[in-house]
Amino acid sequence: MHYYTVGESGGLVRRQAEPPRPGGGQVLVRMRAAALNYRDLLVVSGRYALGRTPERLVPLSDGAGEVVEVGDGVTRVSPGDRVAAIFVQQWIAGEYVEAYADSALGGGCHGVLREYAVFDQHGLVKLPSHLSFLEGSTLPCAGVTAWNALFGGRAILPGDTVLTLGTGGVSLFALQFAKLAGARVVATSSSAEKLAALNELGTDDTVNYAMHREWHERVLELTDGSGVDHVVEVVGGENVARSIEAVRNGAWCI
Repeated sequence: MHYYTVGESGGLVRRQAEPPRPGGGQVLVRMRAAALNYRDLLVVSGRYALGRTPERLVPLSDGAGEVVEVGDGVTRVSPGDRVAAIFVQQWIAGEYVEAYADSALGGGCHGVLREYAVFDQHGLVKLPSHLSFLEGSTLPCAGVTAWNALFGGRAILPGDTVLTLGTGGVSLFALQFAKLAGARVVATSSSAEKLAALNELGTDDTVNYAMHREWHERVLELTDGSGVDHVVEVVGGENVARSIEAVRNGAWCI
């Protein structure tokens, strides 16, 4: 099989090896599609703050494929099933703990940029029949993050106003999920071209933060001074203060 690793000075190195075999509780998946997140670009270029990593790290966190073989004791999936790998393999439920970091695909452990990969059966979810491998491969990291931001705490409701920041993967998923839930969406970007693309995806209002440095004031204007019900904060740093200023009392900033 072919697979790729991060080179010593960055970039990708193509390698070849025999396909692995699954052990007890493990599943062998033929990878059919992989998605590229900004995090992956940082990892490959050596600009991502990683802790312990395997030697010759295989990058990319999000991928989908077909089960080709299962080990003893596997009950969750069967050969032929279409599956996606969850981003943090050991974080199945409950609160996140630091020990899970070693199981983050494409960082703490080897990722999905390979023809065949072995996963623990609990690190896989079946793809709905209406999603292709390509579509399913985009969901585990950015898609699930956006979903949890909108519905993991106080779930958004029809008529709520949601603020999304920028045009990264999490924000684009949040925009689409929010619109499907019946919410109004205000989105920010510094690019007129990207703002136009956001409008095509259904954004109700946009704010160009290159033109409005104190962009939260523009958000307040768009909400008649009350602020939004929910903001998906993906920027951090000094931006958090503006996000808090843009929400109403009792709102969620996640």
